[in-house]
Amino acid sequence: MLALTGAAVGAAATTGVSAVLHPARAQGIAPTQTMRGGANNYRPGAPIVERIGSGGFLMTGTVRRAGDGMPLPNQRIQIWAHTTEGHERDPHSHGATLTDANGVFRMDMPQIVPAFGQPHGHLAHDAEHGDGRFETVFLRPVMKSAGDTQLKVDFVLKPA
Repeated sequence: MLALTGAAVGAAATTGVSAVLHPARAQGIAPTQTMRGGANNYRPGAPIVERIGSGGFLMTGTVRRAGDGMPLPNQRIQIWAHTTEGHERDPHSHGATLTDANGVFRMDMPQIVPAFGQPHGHLAHDAEHGDGRFETVFLRPVMKSAGDTQLKVDFVLKPA
């Protein structure tokens, strides 16, 4: 039996190619694991905002359910980073957004700059401040270059 990977789901979503998920294959979509250092400087209950600071850097991604890969609307994603406008521990460097009907989130924020030698962001699906149906996941993706002006981060959530 072949398992449909998260990468295959992501490729279909990115390319716009419609994919039929077969129940036996869909069970292979594993949940995203929390990354080491992902919760650093986390601020419980950061407010939902239109953007963080003056913008200029785009953080995007999708949120899907483990198992069947279905998009999850109205999921709360918190984002924070060390940027040109503040350190990742500063309250004004944090904000949250909700996924749309297709499980997509977007946040315009200031340019991410290296902290501790690496340009990286922090994102969290926080079950405590969301609807509680899925487990909390903290991510700390490292950018390829400090000159990148966008970062795409996908979540696959495990039911609580």
